[in-house]
Amino acid sequence: MVLKKQYPYNDETKNSNSIAAYILACNKQYKYSFTPIKQLNFSPLHLLPPLPLSSMEDHSVELITTPLSSSSSSSSSLASSSFYLSTPILPASHKLTIKNLSFSLGHLASCPSSLPFNHPKPTEVLKSISFSAQSGGELLAIVGPSGAGKSTLLRIVSGRVQRSSFNPNSISFDGMPLKSPGRLRRLCGFVTQEDNLLPLLTVKETLMFSAKFRLKGVSSKEREERVRSLMEELGLHHIANSYVGDEEIRGISGGEKKRLSIGVDVIHNPPILLLDEPTSGLDSSSALQVIDLLTSMSRKKNQILILTIHQPSYRILKYISTFLLLSRGRVAHFGDLLSLKSSISNLGYTVPLQLNPLEFAMEIINQLEEQNTTLANCNASEETGQANLQCTVTMKKKNNYCSRFNEVGSLSWRFWKLMYRTKQLFLARTAQAIVGSFSLGSIYFNLKSNEEGVTERLGFLAFTLSFLLSSTVEALPIFLQERRVIMRESSRKMYRLSSYMLANTVVTVPFLLVVAILFAGPAYWLVGLNPNLEAFLFFVMAVWLIVLMASSLVLFLSAVASDYVVGNYLICLFLGVFFLFSGYFIGKESLPKYWLFMYYVSLYRYPLDALVVNEYWSEKDRCFKWLQGEENSVCVMNGGDVLRSRGLERDIRWENVGIMCGFFLIYRVLCWVVLVRRSSRTML
Repeated sequence: MVLKKQYPYNDETKNSNSIAAYILACNKQYKYSFTPIKQLNFSPLHLLPPLPLSSMEDHSVELITTPLSSSSSSSSSLASSSFYLSTPILPASHKLTIKNLSFSLGHLASCPSSLPFNHPKPTEVLKSISFSAQSGGELLAIVGPSGAGKSTLLRIVSGRVQRSSFNPNSISFDGMPLKSPGRLRRLCGFVTQEDNLLPLLTVKETLMFSAKFRLKGVSSKEREERVRSLMEELGLHHIANSYVGDEEIRGISGGEKKRLSIGVDVIHNPPILLLDEPTSGLDSSSALQVIDLLTSMSRKKNQILILTIHQPSYRILKYISTFLLLSRGRVAHFGDLLSLKSSISNLGYTVPLQLNPLEFAMEIINQLEEQNTTLANCNASEETGQANLQCTVTMKKKNNYCSRFNEVGSLSWRFWKLMYRTKQLFLARTAQAIVGSFSLGSIYFNLKSNEEGVTERLGFLAFTLSFLLSSTVEALPIFLQERRVIMRESSRKMYRLSSYMLANTVVTVPFLLVVAILFAGPAYWLVGLNPNLEAFLFFVMAVWLIVLMASSLVLFLSAVASDYVVGNYLICLFLGVFFLFSGYFIGKESLPKYWLFMYYVSLYRYPLDALVVNEYWSEKDRCFKWLQGEENSVCVMNGGDVLRSRGLERDIRWENVGIMCGFFLIYRVLCWVVLVRRSSRTML
C-alpha cells in the first residue's frame, strides 16, 4: 500500500529539519515508515505518474509513505529534504464525481432586449446529471441515442466549455472541487472523435513532438525511451517511421490513427482520460483492439477512463464496468450491466435472447428515464478516498511552458519538415520562380533604351509584382490543414502561439530568400534592367520583401478564413483591390478622396515605386527620347522625367523598404491575434 501525503509549506516548516520532524511525527501517528523513492524500485520511464491535482494551480512538495517493512529508513536519512522532491508515486485510486450538472444553450447575448419579437428560450441540453468514475481499470461508457447529450457532457467534463457556462460546484476530483474549466483541461486527456494529426509526420515524430512539450524537465534520452515504450504499448512500433497520411497521402490505417491519437494525449499520463466515440469508423476487430488497449492502459497507469460510444458490440460490453445511459439530457440509468437488467425487469420487460441488455435498453429508454428521475445522484457524501488525508501545499506558481528557445526550435523543426515533405508546395515554389523568371525574361528580352522601352520596363515591373504576390496562394490549403492541429495543441497549453509565429518566420524567411534569388537572377539580366550591381542587389531584396509580404498576407487571411473557398476568395479580393490602387492604372491625383486611403495601404504601391526608382535614379540624366531638329537633336525625356511622371521626386527606396517590412510584421501580428482569439474559443 502506498499513501501520498502533502506537507503544509509555510515559513515555520520550509527548512529540511522541520520536514524531518514532520515526517517523524507522521511516522508515529500513522505507523508508516517513509521510504526513499530510490528503494521503491520505481522507474518513471516505464510508468510516468499522472499529474497531481495540486499541479493544476500550484506545485506541491509531496511525501511518499509505505507500510513498515523489514528495512525502514533511518532518521538521519530524513534530514535531507531534497531526497523527497522526486517524481510522485501513484496514489491508491482517483475518483471523479459529477453532481447535479446542467447545461443550457441560451440565445445570443448580442440580441437587444428591446426588440419587439420574443427571444428564443434557452435550450436545456443536460439536466441534473450525476455520476462518478473510479480509476484502476474501470471503464465508464456514456451511451445514448443521437442528441442525448453524450458529446456535450464529455466536453464539459474535459473543460471544453466557456467559463461563463461552467458550474464550479458540479465537478470534483478526489473530493476537491474544480472551480474552472482551465483546471479540468490541465487534468484531463481528451481524444476527440476526429483524428487531428499532421499527415506528413511519421508516427514516431508525432509522439516525440507531443513528448517535447508535455514531458517538461525530462531529458531527450528519457523522452525517446518513453515514446519507444508507448509505441510498443500501443502496438505502433512496427510503423514508427510511416507517415500518418490522409485522403491524399498513403499512411497508416484508421485503427492505427486512433491509437496514435490516444498516444498523443496519454504521453504525459493524465489522471483522467476522456474519449469521444473512439470506435467510430472502425471495424469490429479494430474497435475491440482499441477498447482492450484503453482498459489495460488505464489499469496500468491508474487512470480514470470515460468514453462515449454509440452502440457497443457484445464483446466490447465485457470491458465496460459502468454505463451512463442518457436520454434527452437526463440520466436514464447509471450502473453496471446487472443493474441495467434489474431496471429492465422492474419495468416488466424481459430482454430478448437475440439482444443484449444495452441494445434492448435503447428501445425502452424513455421508460427507463422516467423510472430514474428520482435517482441520478452519485451519493456525494461518500468517502473521497485519501483526499481527506491531503493538505494543500502552496508554492509559487511556475510557468508551465518550455523555454522560448526550445519552443521555437521544435516548432521550426516540425514546420520545415512539413514544408519540405509537401512536394507540391516546395517544388511548386521553386519551379514557379525559375520558370516564371525565364518566361518573363524571354518575353521582355533585352528591352531597348527608348520611349517604348520605358513603357515596357514599367509593364515588366508591374507584372512581376502581380506574379510574385499571387504566387503564394498555394500555401493556403497547407496552413488550413495545420491550423486545426495548432488550435488543439495551443488550447491545451503545449506551447505559445507567439512561438509558432516566430518558428514560421524563422523557416519562411530564408526559404523565400532562395525563391527570390532564383527568380530575380535570370529575369533581371535577360530583360536588361539597370546594369549597376547595387541596383541588381536592391532588386533581389525588393523581390524578397514582396514574397515575404505576400506570405504574411496569406497567413493572416488563412487564420481568418473558415475554409479553403473563403480563404481563396479573400486572397483574390485583397490582391485585386491592392493592385487596382497601386498607382499603375490610376494615379494618386485622379483618385476620389474617399478612396485615397486605399492608395496608402496597397501592398503593390510601395514595391512598385521602389523598383521604378531603383531602375532610373542612377540614370536620371540618361536620355530615352530624342527630338530631331534641323541642326541637332534635343532630349525630351530622360530618367528624371520618367520618375517625375510618377510623382517620384526623391529617392524613396529605403523608405519603402521600411514600409514593406512593416507590412510583413503587421500581417503576422494580426495573424497571431486572430489565432489567439480562435485558440481561446476552441473546444478541441
